[in-house]
Amino acid sequence: MKTESRIEPPDFALAPAIQDKLDGKTKPRGSLGRIESVALRIALIQGSLTPRLCNPHVLVCAGDHGALGDLRGHTLSAFPQAVTWQMVENFLAEGAAINVLAREAGLRLTIADAGVAHEFGRRDNLVDAKVAPGTASWFDGPAMQRDQCVRAMTNGAALVGQLAHDGCNIIGFGEMGIGNSASAALLTHVFTGTAIGDCVGRGTGLDDSGLARKRATLAGLARAYTGERDALSLLSQFGGFEIAMITGAMLAAARARMVLLIDGFIVTAALLAAHAIEPALLEYCIFSHCSQERGHAIQLRHFDAAPLLDLDLRLGEGTGAALAFPLVRSAVAMLNDMASFEQARISRREQP
Repeated sequence: MKTESRIEPPDFALAPAIQDKLDGKTKPRGSLGRIESVALRIALIQGSLTPRLCNPHVLVCAGDHGALGDLRGHTLSAFPQAVTWQMVENFLAEGAAINVLAREAGLRLTIADAGVAHEFGRRDNLVDAKVAPGTASWFDGPAMQRDQCVRAMTNGAALVGQLAHDGCNIIGFGEMGIGNSASAALLTHVFTGTAIGDCVGRGTGLDDSGLARKRATLAGLARAYTGERDALSLLSQFGGFEIAMITGAMLAAARARMVLLIDGFIVTAALLAAHAIEPALLEYCIFSHCSQERGHAIQLRHFDAAPLLDLDLRLGEGTGAALAFPLVRSAVAMLNDMASFEQARISRREQP
């Protein structure tokens, strides 16, 4: 994947002025907790004491995983692969959770076919970014050839570039792909060094025996891998087209100095790859929630992240990002619109 420019961290020289503005609001210092931290981060990202959130979007990328069509007696999901394309149809019909939550939060929704094993034809509100109709099977080698992975990343970057051109400066990410919790578990294992068994969860709702088989299957795949350990090689080996597309989209969004709203387990797996490529990307991220999926807590600890919400979510689709967005919007409104002590003619607390 060609890199137009490296991601530069925000200019932290503005931090004292932003903090002074926060401390001057009509409240005890720090009394709005992490809302103040969110306001500070967004102001730093935009390099402004008066940040604005413009044309906010959630990008949902969909793709299928070849291992689901080649299970050879293994169990990776409680749902069949066909649910991926059926859920994309649900997104297009505006009937899914992400449609409802994005609409309620005032977020525009973009759906992209990164590699679904289904032909949708030309459809309104669906971006055709299909690299192939699903990845290859992990049981035979890498999920994606290196050039396929790069193409998926490039497609994600191009889509975000268009959104940035249209004035979007904050973007959340979501995904759809039956089997992608298995992919995310493998990526979490290889990028964090955590034992694979600790990274594996129930995904779409496996029972105890299914979960045990899933752990055994993924442990075998992890042990068998002896390839290169760079980010692109690992993403190609264990990722999916939707995860690679999100990875590229994240990198492009940070280069455009956008705010990145990070969703749950699968989206944070994409962030692991993006961060390995460009560590400064992390300064542009706000973590929306802590998923109920087991491996997400491992990912959050890896990034030393403090998510805004903990609601026992494990749906994906970008639903956590949509639910967190009103808090993010409130943080910016507080920084811009809340009166200072001087404006309200209220006495400040006496200093000891």
